Amino acid sequence: MDISKMTAAELSAAVKDGRTSCREAAELCLSRIKEMDGDINAFITVRPAEEVLAEADSIDERIKAGELKGPMAGVPIAVKDNICVEGLPATCASKILGNFVPQYTAEAARRVKDAGMLILGKTNMDEFAMGSTTETSYFGPTKNPVDTARVPGGSSGGSAAAVAAGMCFAALGSDTGGSIRQPASYCGAVGLKPTYGTVSRYGLIAYGSSLDQIGPITKDVRDAKLLLGILAGKDDKDSTSLPRRDLANIGGALPLPMAGLKVGLPKAYFGEGLDGEVRESVLAAAESFSKMGARVEYFDLDLVDYAVPCYYTIADAEASSNLERFDGVKYGYRAEGYEGLHDMYKKTRSEGFGSEVKRRIMLGSFILSTGYYDAYYLKALRVRRLIKDAYDKAFSKYDIILGPVSPHTAPLLGTSLDDPIQMYLSDIYTVPANLAAIPAVSVPCGADKAGLPIGLQLSAGCMKEALLLGAAQAFERVRKEER
Repeated sequence: MDISKMTAAELSAAVKDGRTSCREAAELCLSRIKEMDGDINAFITVRPAEEVLAEADSIDERIKAGELKGPMAGVPIAVKDNICVEGLPATCASKILGNFVPQYTAEAARRVKDAGMLILGKTNMDEFAMGSTTETSYFGPTKNPVDTARVPGGSSGGSAAAVAAGMCFAALGSDTGGSIRQPASYCGAVGLKPTYGTVSRYGLIAYGSSLDQIGPITKDVRDAKLLLGILAGKDDKDSTSLPRRDLANIGGALPLPMAGLKVGLPKAYFGEGLDGEVRESVLAAAESFSKMGARVEYFDLDLVDYAVPCYYTIADAEASSNLERFDGVKYGYRAEGYEGLHDMYKKTRSEGFGSEVKRRIMLGSFILSTGYYDAYYLKALRVRRLIKDAYDKAFSKYDIILGPVSPHTAPLLGTSLDDPIQMYLSDIYTVPANLAAIPAVSVPCGADKAGLPIGLQLSAGCMKEALLLGAAQAFERVRKEER
């Protein structure tokens, strides 16, 4: 029995049936990490093997005793390095947090552990989640397992690469403007950004607090549904979290019948700038929905052109505020050879932050400065409201909005950082979901001539994950049958 080809749900069922064990799965993952990660660099921290295997044995015993009955019990999982796990470094892929070890566990990671999943380690990412390629990491870039000359996407590139390379069976990422969906698309995985507030942000080191959301990266849609059911729910430690009792049993829901489903294709998503092969694959996916009985049509989605500047104005402003705390005083890196408090601040932050993080802090500080706050930040908030209204209007007519995840497939390593504006524009299809606080998922829908994966993005109205993932699972099933 080759467990490496199993989904997380299949592995958990096999562990419960006694056909395999959590220990065997952990040994497989550790072996693949040892064999492959020197090249791919998906992990920043891997827990000691003896510690992982001892916990795997404990999980196996608890499953046999009937203590762990959940649908993901016994499954090894990886966690993005901006999500705190007690006793493991949480670096955010930055020098300034290189020695930070949290003494508490993020609510999302706690729920994963309580469900009987085995945390293997912490995955690489763009520094403080600022980037679209996982090349801004202080610990070096992550490579795409499909083609190691390519980026895996970002900022959750390490999590997506780890799943795609079989170094874990699922992973947690965070999504501020597409950072789960885009790397899932580049690596051929499923990536879900839930409705804002569905998953607690307690223990997630903040980038843009009104945009950040934790979500799963998995091998298939069913795994994403099951993991969402574990992660979702109210957390008193996060005032923005939602009860979401409707998601408790989402993993057991069947694929959604397509007959009568209304699917909208925003015209602006298929215009200039979209790679021809990506357009072809996404439109072929739309045709699959039509053949399944859905009503598919183009429509005008207002204000799409304003999404990227609106997003970066708000995100950089919030990042400037959130990253003020990293100053070398209480924790993290502190520079040497300084004279006085202000010099220590200056040297610590100059040496501790990378160039992309500095760029966004400076932009955010400028946006929030006297004389520019009204002109930029408040105006961006008003535009965000208009974008949200445009999506609400669209979802009054359509059940699902369908489009690409990215304008292109995974770029070559080293080609994106030279042109930050072009890198920012690669988020054009993903940032609206964060601005509108709606759920969106990336599902593989094809590959280009070079064999690089292409992702299909589906989005739905607020708190409509059941509808969204039911449609995604129906498409996934039809695509597998066609192949």
